[in-house]
Amino acid sequence: AWSKTSFTTLIVGVFVVYVLHTCWVMYGIVYTKPCENPKFDNCLKPYLAGKTRLQLSIYTALRPNADGGHTLIHKEENFDVESKFERIVNVSLPKKTRKNGTLYAMVFVHQAGMSPWQDPRQVHLVTQLTTYMIPKPLEVSLISGEEAPKPEQLKRKTSTGGDSAVDRPVSHWRSRLTLNVVSEDFVFDRDFLPSDVHRYLKVFQNGKKMVYLPLLFVDELSNRVKDLMEINSTSIELPLTISYDTISLGKLRFWIHMQDAVYSLQQFGFTEKDADEIKGIFVDTNLYLLALTFFVAAFHLLFDFLAFKNDISFWKQKKSMVGMSSKAVLWRCFSTIVIFMYLFDEQTSLLVLIPAGIGSLIEVWKVKKAFKIQIIWKGVRPTFIFGKSDESERRTEEYDTLAMKYLSYLLYPMCIGGAVYALVFLRYKRFTLLTLMVPFLTGVYAFGFLFMLPQLFVNYKFKSVAHLPWKAFMYKAFNTFIDDIFAFIITMPTSHRLACFRDDVVFLVYLYQRWLYPVDKTRMNEYGLSYDEEEKPKGKAHED
Repeated sequence: AWSKTSFTTLIVGVFVVYVLHTCWVMYGIVYTKPCENPKFDNCLKPYLAGKTRLQLSIYTALRPNADGGHTLIHKEENFDVESKFERIVNVSLPKKTRKNGTLYAMVFVHQAGMSPWQDPRQVHLVTQLTTYMIPKPLEVSLISGEEAPKPEQLKRKTSTGGDSAVDRPVSHWRSRLTLNVVSEDFVFDRDFLPSDVHRYLKVFQNGKKMVYLPLLFVDELSNRVKDLMEINSTSIELPLTISYDTISLGKLRFWIHMQDAVYSLQQFGFTEKDADEIKGIFVDTNLYLLALTFFVAAFHLLFDFLAFKNDISFWKQKKSMVGMSSKAVLWRCFSTIVIFMYLFDEQTSLLVLIPAGIGSLIEVWKVKKAFKIQIIWKGVRPTFIFGKSDESERRTEEYDTLAMKYLSYLLYPMCIGGAVYALVFLRYKRFTLLTLMVPFLTGVYAFGFLFMLPQLFVNYKFKSVAHLPWKAFMYKAFNTFIDDIFAFIITMPTSHRLACFRDDVVFLVYLYQRWLYPVDKTRMNEYGLSYDEEEKPKGKAHED
């Protein structure tokens, strides 16, 4: 017991240290030490403090250094860094870009009335307006086999004279360009200049003072897959939404770090779609809610670990299935494996996928324990031996079978109806074994909680919940409510999102039974023993 407690304490201790270290790192990112005395020579003052008239100019070019020419697509002659705006411009695509090529945007902030190419005090950044991605596959009906091509897919067929290779990446248009400038008059100390800001900093000598030019930033995290448009030979002109807003220095530094992290993942082989899921967490979430999400995610992983640990400990010591619904265990194992395969096929977030995979392995092991299965290997051929049940376990199985009988009256019509609806009305991106199981998966997600009801029925018949693994239940309960938060933040299939709220209802019923059937000394505990049996003296009882 001491070793188990020490191991849990060690894990919690490591978790606390990790959270505190993360807080310290995050504080170091968002906080920048200012120059305490602006009169010192090592202070860098902002160019914007001089209220110089500025202009914003945006060019397109086939190369990032503008070799081969450039084209002006938009300019803001009276550019006020404090005023946000959004403009939609039509951009003409060069012939090379239309033939699966690239196109760059060159963004200049410079003195008004001057050409940015002649202004020595201009700042500029270069970003890609195109990216390569595999086109979205055609959606197909499982019943008729009818394809539902989208307009860009019809264009691709027309321009290529037939079906193009589905697995070949093609050039896509980034229809949004998001720009930011740090508007606050922050005075940097050259001795404490953050390395992340240094690459965006351009300094010049103004008399005895050192002045830094406006901090211009192109927000790459706002480039989402949903905004991409496929480019083909007929795409002569495409719209571009130019958005501008101010940004604080702390948020700029945080955004630079997040942008670098996404870029690193792409260098390690993450696709545009993989990176888009991570971008969605940052872009679509309020910054304070995002900070909360980091801590919630850490606690989710901790509770997942503790739930798995206590669940394994409970089943490892369990010798009897009295009061436990074996059919619920079997169904949970089967549905967990199918759901894991579905989540893997849908390329959902690893934060959801990894615990689902570990949970599937544990559920398989629990089935082996519940049905008392022994595996004997004869060469490469396994032989399965099932253990026998005692009288109390047979009574539990009778209640279990009775509950499943009542449940079938409701379950079968609902699952069949859901499967027929999915087959007739829904379309799917590709044919796989999992695609053929999607109608069944619809039933698993929509009505899977019904298979938790036999356990509630067995609890009702025994008037006891002492046979349940309550430590693991409580950790899973915390995670159930954490999943409710993730359901609005993390990318996951809609059916899995609804399943998160479904689990809340079942858990509340379990809690009600816990209150309704309080534990007493004569009732069996989770290991099939009563406290009275444990406390019976083996020798002669002495009198007080």
